[in-house]
Amino acid sequence: MELLLHVSAQVCLTLGLGYYFMSAMQWYSYRLKRLCFHYHRYDWHFYFLAVPLAGYYLLSEWFVLLWSIGYLVFLFVWNRKLDKKLVFTPRIKRFFLFLLLATLFQDTLCIGVWHGCEKFGVVIPLLTAHLIAIAYEKILFEGFKRSARQKLMHNPSLKVVAITASYGKTSIKNFLAHILSSSYRVYKTPRSVNTLGGIIKDINDNLPEEACDVYIVEAGARLKGDIDEIARFVNPHIAVVGSIGAQHIEYFKTLENIRNTKMELLHSSRLEKAFVHESANAKEGGVVSVFGSEITHIDATLNGLAFTLPIEGKEERFYCKLLGAFNAVNLSAAIYVARTLGIDTEAIRFAVSTLRSVEHRLERIEAGGKIIIDDSFNGNLEGMLGSYDLIATYQGRKVIITPGIVESNEHDNRLLAEKIDAVFDLVIITGKTNVTILNKSIQKAQKVILSDKSKLQDVLAEFTHKGDIILFSNDAPNFM
Repeated sequence: MELLLHVSAQVCLTLGLGYYFMSAMQWYSYRLKRLCFHYHRYDWHFYFLAVPLAGYYLLSEWFVLLWSIGYLVFLFVWNRKLDKKLVFTPRIKRFFLFLLLATLFQDTLCIGVWHGCEKFGVVIPLLTAHLIAIAYEKILFEGFKRSARQKLMHNPSLKVVAITASYGKTSIKNFLAHILSSSYRVYKTPRSVNTLGGIIKDINDNLPEEACDVYIVEAGARLKGDIDEIARFVNPHIAVVGSIGAQHIEYFKTLENIRNTKMELLHSSRLEKAFVHESANAKEGGVVSVFGSEITHIDATLNGLAFTLPIEGKEERFYCKLLGAFNAVNLSAAIYVARTLGIDTEAIRFAVSTLRSVEHRLERIEAGGKIIIDDSFNGNLEGMLGSYDLIATYQGRKVIITPGIVESNEHDNRLLAEKIDAVFDLVIITGKTNVTILNKSIQKAQKVILSDKSKLQDVLAEFTHKGDIILFSNDAPNFM
């Protein structure tokens, strides 16, 4: 009876710990190092790893099962409040299969062969399942990689354009795809797919075999070498390195490391042209063209954006309904690539004029007499400050909902807070990462600290009125 109780408790606790572990792993791209050294909620490690294990080892046999069931209930309540829940991908399902088999195998040993091994509890099954999963996923990954490379090589006429930046790369990708689509059959990586694994899966699953002229790839990085892997794999003909800033500084430590990592995009054996933003400190020459400072006469309002760009010695004026002066930089990169691929300037001008806001990037919505600007996917200092300049032109009451800048430094968040204080009348602070910095630095504006984002609608109903402009500035899942 005691053995049955212990095995039941062990299975419950092991699966529960596995659920928490894989939720965190999925949030951090399955990088155990990030989970150990760059986690945003170490208190959750204490509540969902340390405390359950301590109870398992310290409590008597009769209480261990109750303890394990209580932990599962606690985990269930926690999971319900998450805005980014565990997605049961094939990889996650395989891990739980390995975990269950490892647990049952250990229990069989405990009963029939190795008496007393139950003292190792859930540690050995978790470790075993993780190591088996790493080996198995590595084998699968290499197979998927070979298939994707063969698919890319199958279409030798396919032009590959790769884009990276600290911020703005998804916008550049979407703008370029829109401009090119009038003349070429274009495929771009979906949403924010920008890791080597995501790119490989997307190529295998979605890249058209023949009916594609231009393939646009977005490349992201958390560590030195990440973009080098992508560049050497897709071998772009054209590379775009957009604006460089302190995004993800906690991983790279210095801005110079970020610049060097982004410039890895040029590590292509068939590179024909590279457009590099001035913030990368690259030298003009050869296949490299530096852009950014040549953009002039930028006019950004709540109705749209206009700017002037020199193209082949002639000053060209472009207009679109996009919001935010910073989009002039993103658009200029897309325009230069389009010209390189032979698109006529007038055709580019027309395509730019028909652009619409990317979802959640300075997207204007009017509801209930209020103007809502959804910029929740904009999480960098330059872009956020630019959106505040835009909101400052509004004559009515100004409201902002923000967690500040996530995965950046305190200096940038203080600069952000100073600008917020100068522009907004009401500040709703979400998330936990920057709440102390923002609360301390914002002095004049009315503040509401929102620890539970599920109550945001109630807060907006109470504190906002008709005629307000409400800016959703960045967003962060509640594990940050």
